Amino acid sequence: MAAPAALWRRLGGPGLVALLARFCNRNRDRRGRTPLVLLAPLLAQSAPQITAKYPALGCFSPHGTHQFQWIGNLVPEFGISSSNVKVLSTPSEFYEVMKAQIKTSKKRITMASLYLGIGPLEQELVNTLEETLKCPDSSELQVSILLDYTRGSRGRKNSRTMLLPLLHRFPDNVRVSLFHTPHLRGLLRLLVPERFNETIGLQHMKIYLFDDNIILSGANLSDSYFTNRQDRYVLFQGCSELADFFSDLVGAVSEASLQLQPDDTVQVEEGMEHPYQGDKTKYCEAASKKVMEVIEDARRRQYEHRSTKFQNERSASDMEPPDTWVYPLVQMKPFGIQIDELVTETLLTEAERGDQLYLTTGYFNLTQEYMDLLLGTRADYNILLAAPEVNGFFGAKGIAGAIPAAYVHIEHQFYSEVCRHGQEMRVKLREYHRDLWTFHAKGLWFYSAGADLPCLTLVGSPNFGYRSVHRDLEAQIALVTENKELQQQLHKEQQQLYNLSNAVSPATFQHPSRYVKLWVKLVTPLIKNFF
Repeated sequence: MAAPAALWRRLGGPGLVALLARFCNRNRDRRGRTPLVLLAPLLAQSAPQITAKYPALGCFSPHGTHQFQWIGNLVPEFGISSSNVKVLSTPSEFYEVMKAQIKTSKKRITMASLYLGIGPLEQELVNTLEETLKCPDSSELQVSILLDYTRGSRGRKNSRTMLLPLLHRFPDNVRVSLFHTPHLRGLLRLLVPERFNETIGLQHMKIYLFDDNIILSGANLSDSYFTNRQDRYVLFQGCSELADFFSDLVGAVSEASLQLQPDDTVQVEEGMEHPYQGDKTKYCEAASKKVMEVIEDARRRQYEHRSTKFQNERSASDMEPPDTWVYPLVQMKPFGIQIDELVTETLLTEAERGDQLYLTTGYFNLTQEYMDLLLGTRADYNILLAAPEVNGFFGAKGIAGAIPAAYVHIEHQFYSEVCRHGQEMRVKLREYHRDLWTFHAKGLWFYSAGADLPCLTLVGSPNFGYRSVHRDLEAQIALVTENKELQQQLHKEQQQLYNLSNAVSPATFQHPSRYVKLWVKLVTPLIKNFF
């Protein structure tokens, strides 16, 4: 079967330890011992650094154990109240909430996005930042903005020129960092045109943080994402530990990025290797160390905190147990960090017969490993993707205008594989379509067998494609909840997206709008790993 093979190939280490630990917990002997000790010689050398120092956080959490607690073996686990979580549904709501959050921020505003647009809505967002910084009680407010260098520098007017006035006026309060992939260097950097250089690799995280409130999304800071480009957005309010983690994460990537100066030049952070002029290996190692320190430090603090609580004289039953857990998942293959890929593959592998998984992506270009798992595991999958008319590249000039057709070709190939394996009843595709809208939502909802509501969702920047796994810097969360009201919010979100879609069938690809030119079919295999 493809699933076990892919799991063994891809999960060497933490995911395997987590799965074996779950198996062993189910098979304890009469003295409460598990057979995991018998596997210690096999696991000792493969366990990664992030699991070596501290045990599973769940060991000190007597309340709220759930089937996904194994994720806590890999990353920090933030137990929160579901009342602190709100699922936003529309681009305009996302925009208005963000502006409102900016206005009330007192200590920190942190934004990570691919780019900042140059239209009136984006200018209004910058003006809101300026007005907040001008307030007498905002002297301590620190604004940190992380964007991608190539995407944020495109054109004469761009993200950089939009933010320069803030740097001029508030040099002590504003920091703008521009991530430049270490893979775009030398002759390649000189030869690849401006519009295509971002295909080599990007800063793709979408994190919007205001004091102790945070919005995690897949949406960029651009006008269409505020009006008619559908994405996903989850607001966490009053979650200081979660906000601290993502503030530190963005800070770590920012330190590994180029720093925008008031004169529109850029400088390397003191003591940091240059991303494309310096030694590539040294740069990647230094950047990886910074990011991994954020993850390890958060795990260490949680371990120490929970250990203290566990030893406290007060009974554990007196503590208010969380009903929702947040696990941050980071994917930065250029730095050798593959946590999101590991967790996603394990989720797909762990899904059992009767489980329902709803997966959505604005750009359907699954990795071979993800495709193998979807076709080889037992759960039921509903996959939502963009119809060509709502693809963000639809109607674009030049070669970019052929990208929607390339996605149609990839979709048709995958659907043919589904049919060839006789999996049409278990793996179903749907195309999102909405007049005058584009589609950019991505993520996953997990419904356990027999359940009407989801107990887990993945939300953030990854698209489940080659770029997300191998080229770009990505971050999302696994949100697990036992609270019915929050589960209802997530279920409603999923339904609102899927209700605007049509089922894919063999007839879908007979429609004139699905016609793919021969040259596109020939070129797609060569370029599919770049978009």
